Parts: sequence; structure tokens; C-alpha cells
Amino acid sequence: MSQQQKVNFSSKVTLDQLRRMIPVYAPEITMVVQSEPGVGKSSLLAMIAEDNGDAWRRVGDVCPDDKYDYIYVDCPVKDSMDVGGYIPDRDTKQLEFYASELFKMKSSKPKIIMLDELMKSQKMLMVIWTRLMLEKMAGDSRLPDGSYIFATSNNASDLVGDSMLEHAGNRVMIVPLAKTSVNKLLAYMAKHNISPVIRTWVALNPRCLASYLDGGQEDNPYIFMPGKKRLSFVSPRSLCNSDVVIRNADMFGPEITQVALAGVIGHAAAESMVAYISLEKEIIPVADAIRDPENARVPEKIAAQFMMALNALEDIQTQDDLSAFMIYMKRMKSEELRSLFFSQLMSNSRTARLGRNNAEVNAWIEKNFDLI
Repeated sequence: MSQQQKVNFSSKVTLDQLRRMIPVYAPEITMVVQSEPGVGKSSLLAMIAEDNGDAWRRVGDVCPDDKYDYIYVDCPVKDSMDVGGYIPDRDTKQLEFYASELFKMKSSKPKIIMLDELMKSQKMLMVIWTRLMLEKMAGDSRLPDGSYIFATSNNASDLVGDSMLEHAGNRVMIVPLAKTSVNKLLAYMAKHNISPVIRTWVALNPRCLASYLDGGQEDNPYIFMPGKKRLSFVSPRSLCNSDVVIRNADMFGPEITQVALAGVIGHAAAESMVAYISLEKEIIPVADAIRDPENARVPEKIAAQFMMALNALEDIQTQDDLSAFMIYMKRMKSEELRSLFFSQLMSNSRTARLGRNNAEVNAWIEKNFDLI
């Protein structure tokens, strides 16, 4: 291979890549997705259902119009009778296997099964799961044609009890999942109406999404760190879970809010994030900036400017709104802020349509396509 033909390989894949890979690979070989806690791997089943155009959203949902039956298995809390059991048949005088309702075998639709936290399973269950993954058998009952299985687990280096024997690992495809980027997480948070306070904090504290596997993170006070017994830490999951705390901050005040946040994202992140709550009082309504972009007050603090830009992404509805806010943003001096605004603008299908018709946005896209 020539120097020009060499490819830069990444040792990890993203959630977006996995949701494309699993439907292609998993029918042939079970994929086991590994990552540190809280980075989104358990959401893959819902993502695949969405990509299939199906309505499944929660464990136990029954959706007759779905193409597949979607089955979530929380492996550490299951035992063998949750899979099925042998029941005596009085007529044949034989034991017959009855599969658990868990696998929806009364339905003829193909199954997509996610074995969540596979490597924390009881030892006996690992034998059952291995047969399910290799032979597509729920006990002695064969899954319908077109069914497939994939699994998730934590890294062995996370020290949270995940292990697999080598001969079992050699039968599956083990794929490491990368932590999400700041831009991807902010786009997800905006789609799910996570507070601008949290999104602003993430945008200005990108180190909170670092991984201990990256190296050089020994002094990072925010993240999961094996062996440090840090039960509350920053992850994409815990950041989204903290939304209820931020949205009720006025009710409980800063002291209780900080205690509650510390119980979700850790003490260091909680102390830092509480300082951002007061910024909401410093920003002006986006409508005022759009109405008079050349004269409307610009917040002095850079964090307040970031929060206002994130608010604008929700409030901008027309091309005229966008053009006016672009004039207003030119009065903010941070290139990092403009980059964040443009990347988030193009990450949302509604605002992206507006951005594609804006000359300034298009000029930025040409230079920064890799950030979208």
C-alpha cells in the first residue's frame, strides 16, 4: 500500500456508525458493543427501531404495525427461568421446552434482541446467551427467520464486573464505542429539550466528555475513573438526567440544587454548573436581538453569549430571523461561539434548511464541513 493509499483507522466507532453497522453485521455475527458507563449504548435498540420506521420506544411496548419485535434483555437481573423451562407433557411423558414470553414467540415476526450488560450475566446464563447468539435459539425454540441479536457491555478495564471467556469472545464481534463529541451531544440535547444551562456548560467545558482511556485525564474531576469509587460523574446519560434539577432550580435555590446536581454529575461539575444558572437572568430575549440586531444589548459574559446563541437555535423560525441574528452575532467576538452556533444550526433538520440558504453559513460550511 502506497503512502497515498494509507487509511487513518480509528480504534472506536460512534453511535451513528453503530446504528448502521448492526443491521448489516448482526444477522451474520453477533456484535458486542463495549464502552465505559453512560455513553449511550443502551439506546441502540430504540435507534434501530426508529431507523426501521417502527414505533417501538420502551421495554414492553406492543406495536402491531412494527416490522420486528424489539426485545430488550437486562442480562444481570435475569436467571434461567426468565428464558424458559422444561415442562412435563402428560400425554407424551416427556419434558417439553417452553420459551419465556420475553421472546414473544407467539408472534411470527422476526426479532431484534439486545442483550444489555451481557458480560455481567450469571455464569449459567452466559451458556444460554451464547446459544442464542450463535444459533438464534431461545432455549430449544428457534427464532423466526430474519431475527438477529446484538449485545452491550462495559470495558473490562472499567472494573465494574464485565468478563467473557476467550472461546466465547472468539465467536462474536467485539466493537468499542467512542464517547460522543460535544457537537453531537449538544444536537441530541437540543432535540430532547435539555436545558440551555446544561448545554452551555457542556459547550464551555468540553473536557467533561473526555475518556479515561484517552490518557492525560488523571486530574479530570468530572469523568468516570476506574478504581476511584466515583459513583456520580459526568456522562451523556447523567448530563441529560440532570435536566430535572436545573429546571427546578428556582424552586429549591442554589444550595439544594448543587447538592442534587452533585448526586447526578458529581461535586466538581455541580459546583461549576450552578454558577451558570444565574446567567439566564443576564441574557436578553432572542426576539429583541432579531428585532434590533445592531442595537440590542449583548451580554458581557461569554457564557451568557453562548447560552443566548443556543436559545436562538430554538427561536429562529424564518430566513429573516436568521439573517437578523447573524448581524447580532457579529457583535460577539468569539470565533468559538460562531463555530458552535453554525455547527448546531446545521445539525438540526429544521434550522439546516434555513442555513443552506444563508451565504455566511455556507461559507463556514465549506471551511468546516468536518464539524457538522
